[in-house]
Amino acid sequence: MAHVSIYLNFMGNAEEAFNHYKKVFGTEFSAPLMRMGDIPPQDGAPQLAEADKNKVMHVALPILGGMQIMATDMVESMGHKLVEGNNFTICLNPDNKEEADRLYNELSEGGTDGVAPHDEFWGYWGTCKDRFGIRWMFNISK
Repeated sequence: MAHVSIYLNFMGNAEEAFNHYKKVFGTEFSAPLMRMGDIPPQDGAPQLAEADKNKVMHVALPILGGMQIMATDMVESMGHKLVEGNNFTICLNPDNKEEADRLYNELSEGGTDGVAPHDEFWGYWGTCKDRFGIRWMFNISK
């Protein structure tokens, strides 16, 4: 079923933050925590620094009223830099690829930083910043 979640970016302390949130909300991660070192090698992708392999690639935690927060650690060695405004993303999880594509096409119009939805090892994914400066993610998990 389609749902919305908030995606948070951290500079190396996502696990600490989410362990705190887990205690605050009295809930458990909705899936096992994934680390950057869990990412399968990608052709042409830069090599991940050893120091970054333990950083959080993805974590998800239900909070209140069916809402879920998710997060990742930004990887400075890969050019990621946390600045106010890119520390959160509204994550849309539509029911199918066609709806993900429609949402992407309409939200990315006039925007920047777009990565059209496409197949990844975990599912169908894309992202953009709309013309109002809001970051959106489109994700359909396998």
